[in-house]
Amino acid sequence: MAGVHGGEIDAYTDGGAGPNPGPGGWGVVLLRPAGKGAPATKQLVEELSGGEDFTTNNRMELTAAIRALEAAGEGARVRLVTDSQYLRRGITRWLPRWAAGGWRRQDGGAVANQDLWRRLAALTGSRRVRWEWVRGHAGERWNERADALARAETARRRRGGAGEGAAHPAPPPAAAADFDLYLKASGRGGWAARIRPRGDGGGGEEASLLTGARRGASANELILEAAAAALESLPPGAGAAVHAASDYLRAGAAQWLPVWRRRGWKTQTGGAVANRAAWERLARALAARPVSWPRPEEEAAAEIAALEKPARQAAGKA
Repeated sequence: MAGVHGGEIDAYTDGGAGPNPGPGGWGVVLLRPAGKGAPATKQLVEELSGGEDFTTNNRMELTAAIRALEAAGEGARVRLVTDSQYLRRGITRWLPRWAAGGWRRQDGGAVANQDLWRRLAALTGSRRVRWEWVRGHAGERWNERADALARAETARRRRGGAGEGAAHPAPPPAAAADFDLYLKASGRGGWAARIRPRGDGGGGEEASLLTGARRGASANELILEAAAAALESLPPGAGAAVHAASDYLRAGAAQWLPVWRRRGWKTQTGGAVANRAAWERLARALAARPVSWPRPEEEAAAEIAALEKPARQAAGKA
């Protein structure tokens, strides 16, 4: 059993999103010393949980650790147990290098989830924290409990029953499309977009191909850039159906852009929306035309997959 070591608090944290990105939740179990006169093995169990309506696995893992340290209080001694290698390696190996390097990765790109890493770094500066990793779903009692709390929050948000009393925004009605846009971002730093006219609405034009690349950009940044560039290439007012395998793009554009803008480009927890400049560019492109975001069917999925080669070729030229 994980014990109490001279007043040390045991914190078990977990987080996730389903789909990733999508509705997500985090869970924390704190085991505190029972207090003066109680047996040394006696612990008080405290559970915390929460989530966001649109987030990622990694952001929820970081948020769980942040909430645990906030609850432990300044000056606390904490043994924080996580099953996330991203969290453990980030805080024990990568964080000093990121801070010293202006929050840039070795390849020059910006560190993802920088707002949460900065907050976590500040909290660890006023607490004594031991970081331990445990394999997930391996029967460790409190890790399993933290996982259950996170999963319950994720399920609640997926049903639309959480988040400042508001359900998920309904997707907009399908737009009348003059063009089909197929998008692909390569993990090597490039993107490709196929623009295919629909019948008479496209004026009898042939399908066209756009490509682009940016070194150090994440896949999420690239897919946003592809979507904006493809929409900007259309005639004014022309409708489009955008086909992409990215839930991040589809859910963000179809549901969360209006929410982010109302909040001043802040997430539900007050952090800055990632890739804001790219989202703002996409928002301008969307405002000029009707757009729908269908989930890729088999035929669209094949067209998207065929864009991998031109996306890689674009990356190779960058």
